[in-house]
Amino acid sequence: QVQLVESGGGLVQAGGSLRLSCAASGRTFSSYVMGWFRQAPGKEREFVAAIRWSGLSTYYPDSVKGRFIISRYNAKNTVYLQMNSLKPEDTAVYYCAADAPPTSPVVAASEGYDYWGQGTQVTVSS
Repeated sequence: QVQLVESGGGLVQAGGSLRLSCAASGRTFSSYVMGWFRQAPGKEREFVAAIRWSGLSTYYPDSVKGRFIISRYNAKNTVYLQMNSLKPEDTAVYYCAADAPPTSPVVAASEGYDYWGQGTQVTVSS
């Protein structure tokens, strides 16, 4: 069983930055594929970023590419999402997810993730 706890959400003005953190349990964290998703009211859950075990392979949709950066610190069982140049349309609940052990070939598909955090609210004001 893997537990994920997100932190770092909050209210920020458009153009600002936030860094989300996700602390994971599990002795084999370094092998997990970690992802971030978000869900705005009335919308479906949306892929935001993913990172493979080494940290060298990262993935983003066009909507956040160049503004968001995912990283991981395996020694601390933590994955981060640095969000820059935030826009009001980035407002959502952000979820951390783990594919543990990694089996899904499609990192952007929420169905491929086995464990989810409780979510953290990010609100971007205009």
